[in-house]
Amino acid sequence: MAQVLRTLPAIHDERLLVGHATFDDAGVYRISPELALVQTIDFFPPVVDDPFQYGQIAATNSISDVYAMGGEPLTALSMICFPSNELDLSILAEILKGGAAKALEASCTIVGGHSMRDKEIKFGLAVTGTIHPGKVTANDGAKVGDRLFLTKPLGIGPFSVAYRKGVASADLTARAVAQMSTLNKAGAEAMRALGIPTAVHAATDITGFGLLGHARNIALASKVTMTFRLAALPFIEGTREIAANKMSTGAYSANQNLLADQVQLPSNMDEASHRLVFDAETSGGLLICVAPERGDDLLRELKSRGVVDSVEVGVVEPPGEKLLRIV
Repeated sequence: MAQVLRTLPAIHDERLLVGHATFDDAGVYRISPELALVQTIDFFPPVVDDPFQYGQIAATNSISDVYAMGGEPLTALSMICFPSNELDLSILAEILKGGAAKALEASCTIVGGHSMRDKEIKFGLAVTGTIHPGKVTANDGAKVGDRLFLTKPLGIGPFSVAYRKGVASADLTARAVAQMSTLNKAGAEAMRALGIPTAVHAATDITGFGLLGHARNIALASKVTMTFRLAALPFIEGTREIAANKMSTGAYSANQNLLADQVQLPSNMDEASHRLVFDAETSGGLLICVAPERGDDLLRELKSRGVVDSVEVGVVEPPGEKLLRIV
């Protein structure tokens, strides 16, 4: 996609504050000195069998990009592809109900949408949010010395493969579904409460490009190296065993290829950890870059708002030979 985007004509609009050049999670467009719009779109096929849960997860994932920019979701348009000639419309209704439930929780009004007949189900939202033009956690804001915090553990990629193969336990499935359908709303509120950009400098949500792929976008845009401590990285209970059995999505190899010359890994890195840091996440947590003296404050804000899995995972360092390091 990056190769394709580079072929498009440059956009010259002084009101466009964040576009595709920095691989940010959403676009930001200034309306006035005090107001900008945050716009994003995302949709994908089912990741679980229950249609209501799938709708919740897809909506949560779509809305997350607004939170990753530091914004607040405002409205959304539903997009759904559905084989209406083959499946009962009650399934379609449950998907939409699940999406609507999460949009309501996010105080995001679904104002309409578009549907089309397709052999494969796909669902998601086009979301518009609001933000102050000077308070955006864009990818190019990370500073040397920033501490890195992650708000959800990793492991959805391997879980999804185990789920499709029918070998994911009921407990693991419940944990994974709960995580994927948890909004990053509280994380965004914590960032705003601490102060953007005075304390919180950059953020992204961890989705299809995995932890390292999304961290790479910040490192590249900010011209820094992002260093993660392997021992500090959190993994969903039960996913290390799955990853150790070489259960990973197709994104695992794709993300490795994308980052082939950009990551320094420890020589003794185990198979499971290697797969977990490269593989895709669905509706993952926020990766937040915060000024070193405010890191403890951010962690307290996150925990007090119920983001109980938040953990410090690394640091932003001066640019070096690689954009990313795991130590």
